[in-house]
Amino acid sequence: MNARMRLLQWASGIMLVLGTGHLLLLTLLAWQGITGWVDRGVWAAVPLVPADATVASLQNRVTFWAGPGSFAVPLILLGCLTWHLAGRGVAIPAGIGWGLAAWCFVGGVLLVPSPYFAGIISGALIILATRKDDRPRAARDPGYDLT
Repeated sequence: MNARMRLLQWASGIMLVLGTGHLLLLTLLAWQGITGWVDRGVWAAVPLVPADATVASLQNRVTFWAGPGSFAVPLILLGCLTWHLAGRGVAIPAGIGWGLAAWCFVGGVLLVPSPYFAGIISGALIILATRKDDRPRAARDPGYDLT
């Protein structure tokens, strides 16, 4: 296993833990709200524009946007994709790492304390993994003949 693959696996592992942990924590904290969706028949259980602005309807929307409507699911999917591509030796663009790091930095600043800052590590690992192959081939392969 090369260094780039190891970095990408760590990055994807962090993303998977953050996304999955977020959904599990929400499930534990808002179990009644989630089961309420099932009681209401799931379809349109979280209306975009509720008829009444009660505390219950606001809590219902908060539960949705903190769970399935949050970036937890895309973060899990990005973690799975990163793991899959790393296993195939495919490079992840550095822009993905920069975007992830910037998003997690802004999220962490806005929501303190939070585990958002751990996502910066994933972004940095993706950036480092892309830089592993930025060296010229002669520097990477001592047996490479330039002539």
